Amino acid sequence: MSPIDPAQFVRSFFEESAKAQRASGAALADALVATARCISDCYAHGGTLFAFGNGGSASQAQHLVAELVGRYQRERRPLAAVALGADSPTLTCIGNDFAFEEIFARPMQALGKPGDLAFGISTSGRSPNVIRALEVAKELGLRTVAMIGANDGPLPGLVEIALPVPATATSRIQECHTTAIHALTELVEALVLGTALSPPG
Repeated sequence: MSPIDPAQFVRSFFEESAKAQRASGAALADALVATARCISDCYAHGGTLFAFGNGGSASQAQHLVAELVGRYQRERRPLAAVALGADSPTLTCIGNDFAFEEIFARPMQALGKPGDLAFGISTSGRSPNVIRALEVAKELGLRTVAMIGANDGPLPGLVEIALPVPATATSRIQECHTTAIHALTELVEALVLGTALSPPG
């Protein structure tokens, strides 16, 4: 196999990402609008959003929470959101004393209540601790959303709304999750403020 030109590799890398982004926009548009309405309804009734995931998806969960508690594009009140797993002493305590599968479920049991929303993120759709937390959330009466990839897994059947990115490479899925989070938070801001959307740019 002949060596790949580094500059051509970079161009191809961005092109593959762009293809996945275009496919995701077409596939997720309606589900993202439904999710934004679900989140807005949660806030209208005084609820809290709980986001969680592993590794890169943990970063995405914290990213979503930062956009909601801080802001994305518009000046507005802070929106109640918590990234489960961001507290390392609690995470390591639960992982050590109970099981890694419980690291999100146990804080969900402590904090979640009917009217709140559980937002799980898993590129594989098979993460046991994400699945367990969403199961607990359903038992507690929370609304549930899962952002996943195209891999088959049990999460779509567990949640009210599934957001499956039509890609199988972890890197492509994560890149599309970032864009989906930005689109979602802009939709939520418009709904919370009761304002029209601006053209993206």
